[in-house]
Amino acid sequence: MRQPTSTPPPSRLRRLGWLLLIWSASVLTLALAAGAMRLLMNAIGLQTT
Repeated sequence: MRQPTSTPPPSRLRRLGWLLLIWSASVLTLALAAGAMRLLMNAIGLQTT
């Protein structure tokens, strides 16, 4: 019977990198959504000051 090969757990640096990547992507997505809403509001005549 073969024993399953175990892979080492990901390093802390790699896990931190993924965390920063996902956080950055979510912040960018939120900024794009806010910008799109602002453009839409300006297009229908609502002004933001």
